Amino acid sequence: MKKFLLIKDKIKSFNKKISIDGDKSLSVRWALLASQSNGKSKAFKLLKSEDVINTLNCLKKLGTKVKFVRDYCEINGSGINKFVFKNNTILNAGNSGTLGRLLMGLLVHADKKVKLIGDKSLSKRDFSRVIDPLKNFGAKFNSKNKKLPIFITGTKNPRPINYIENKGSAQCKSSIMLAALNTPGETKIKAKKSRDHTELLFKYLNLPIKIKKTKKYDYIKIRGKKKIKPFNYSLPGDISSSAFFIVLTALSSDSKILIKNVNINPSRIGVIKILKKMGVKLLLKNKKNYKGEKIGDILVKSSKNLKSINCPTELNSSAIDEFLVIFLVAAKAKGVSYFSNLSELNHKESPRLNWGSKILNMMGIKTKLTNHSIKIYGDPNLKIKNFIKVKDFLKDHRIFMMCVIAALTFGGKWKIYDPESINTSFPSFLRIINLLKK
Repeated sequence: MKKFLLIKDKIKSFNKKISIDGDKSLSVRWALLASQSNGKSKAFKLLKSEDVINTLNCLKKLGTKVKFVRDYCEINGSGINKFVFKNNTILNAGNSGTLGRLLMGLLVHADKKVKLIGDKSLSKRDFSRVIDPLKNFGAKFNSKNKKLPIFITGTKNPRPINYIENKGSAQCKSSIMLAALNTPGETKIKAKKSRDHTELLFKYLNLPIKIKKTKKYDYIKIRGKKKIKPFNYSLPGDISSSAFFIVLTALSSDSKILIKNVNINPSRIGVIKILKKMGVKLLLKNKKNYKGEKIGDILVKSSKNLKSINCPTELNSSAIDEFLVIFLVAAKAKGVSYFSNLSELNHKESPRLNWGSKILNMMGIKTKLTNHSIKIYGDPNLKIKNFIKVKDFLKDHRIFMMCVIAALTFGGKWKIYDPESINTSFPSFLRIINLLKK
């Protein structure tokens, strides 16, 4: 792939039906739980991104049998905590915080030392949020400043814990849930609202989990030491990947798109709620349930007279990966939009809140930035005519895709580096863009 992508022209009107790559969060979770089952599990439409391939490679290093057969991936699990591997095995999580943190939960009970590493971006990210609670199970962690590389030594006598998760981190919550799977007794988690894919999979697999929901927190109880039956799964499209095409359509002239079979889990559709409040013409169709998840088609039309928003903070956790493209809608909206309590964005693959502001400024949009908030002064008549070059963003896939959508909808001449970054989460992104151009 070339070192950069050059975009000189806005996209023309389009009317298309598309399908999006499989949900990344579910792909990683399916693989990890399938590795703990007793027998062969199959996943259809599994996302073949770097994050998921790294997940499968880590499982192989831990002795799990993994293979691709025609149109599905097969994992032959040996049961909970039945990994077989050599001492000082090195596991590479690549760019995936989800993989790194969830895998640590499974390794709490491993009886040999593991070295967990990642790429340059992941190695800058804080792992204290999972190291601190996982230590309480009895495992040992050695690292510098609680960042990768991390050496993990499990315990043969894990003990259940009580933990309060205040950040709204589904990764942290899920890591503790996976650690609880092979821990005798009852682990209790008080978790700030976040994605609930792990809980839904636990329920579908009939694992011993109890959940009490309140407005701000979920109270989760898990009893460990239960076998997992092998299970097959057909992955729906990823809402985070779909968001780029929702915004592309909304900001384009005389265009319409139908995105088929997307995961519209209520804990993930903050982007849809926010964009509707801003005047985006969007409709959810053909809704159905699939193994606990909600699936549907998303119909989007070009949207004029976009409105600014004082974004409700209770929607933050359910839209945390989509704010960069939401900012593009705010750039075209009339008035000043305000987004707060977003410090978590700067703990992603790159400092995304800072980068979002920087790119909007390059486009000619005024912003006011703090370490947790951004004000965006929208310009409904914005048309970019200058040259914009975007590079050195730690190869953050979402920043690259945000810039592509901005270039195609606002104009200007853009030189966007590191197109291979999309392989982390959405390898077919540029192929679908080209499909819309035809």
